[in-house]
Amino acid sequence: MMILVNTDYISGKKLEMLGLVKGSTIQTKNVGKDIMQSFKNLVGGELTAYNEMMNDARALATKRMVVEAEQLGADAVVNIRYASSAIAAGAAEVIAYGTAVKFMGDE
Repeated sequence: MMILVNTDYISGKKLEMLGLVKGSTIQTKNVGKDIMQSFKNLVGGELTAYNEMMNDARALATKRMVVEAEQLGADAVVNIRYASSAIAAGAAEVIAYGTAVKFMGDE
């Protein structure tokens, strides 16, 4: 199982850096849900359809990052970061990136 952390170390492990790995996706919601979310904007409240969209996007971007790390023979990905940007109304790009590492033994 791949270890994923947002620190630049893993306690008790010496790490060999393998390189940058990343995964990304662009997600959108359907028009019907989008219209309902627009109404919610007017009256206030949590935009659950967008929360679901962003959670799905982060999960897929993370999975793609892990696949890239596995292809390098990594045991873990450290210093993981996420970034997102709006592409169009109701669509967002999410990227997950970090440093793939291999364990070199106990410290």
